[in-house]
Amino acid sequence: MQGNPQVVDYLKDLLRGELAARDQYFIHSRIYEDQGFTRLYARLDHEMQEETQHADALLRRILMLGGLPDMRPKAFVPGTEVTEMLRKDLATEYEVRAALQGGIALCESERDYVSRDILLAQLRDTEEDHAYWLEKQIGLIDKIGLQNYLQSQASGDPT
Repeated sequence: MQGNPQVVDYLKDLLRGELAARDQYFIHSRIYEDQGFTRLYARLDHEMQEETQHADALLRRILMLGGLPDMRPKAFVPGTEVTEMLRKDLATEYEVRAALQGGIALCESERDYVSRDILLAQLRDTEEDHAYWLEKQIGLIDKIGLQNYLQSQASGDPT
């Protein structure tokens, strides 16, 4: 099936963003694990897996529309300490949200409702799960302090 070239190109760009988000969550989760923050590790590992699923959905749609995916993640600089990593992850989610909104509008205008629905599902996950959780973590740090927050992330149930 031959897709609209504008939509295919936009999906390719979204794919690169999802791959970067996956890689950012990957490195951040492993830093948390190395530092003993098992709850943060488990959550970010889960986010990495979800970003991989998002990338997979985009990859499959690009292929179905006759495009050749660009598998090079967009550049990013990982954080080095907990608050910085959480803030970088949240900024990434906000960027992804804006890109998905633009993609949804493009798909609507080009009447590609299947691609739109894929992006809409990803937008819902981005807003209702990823960004929301990150906002809550940053808010907790502000309310209880970094040391108390870190202590709560070091042990116990990782979910």
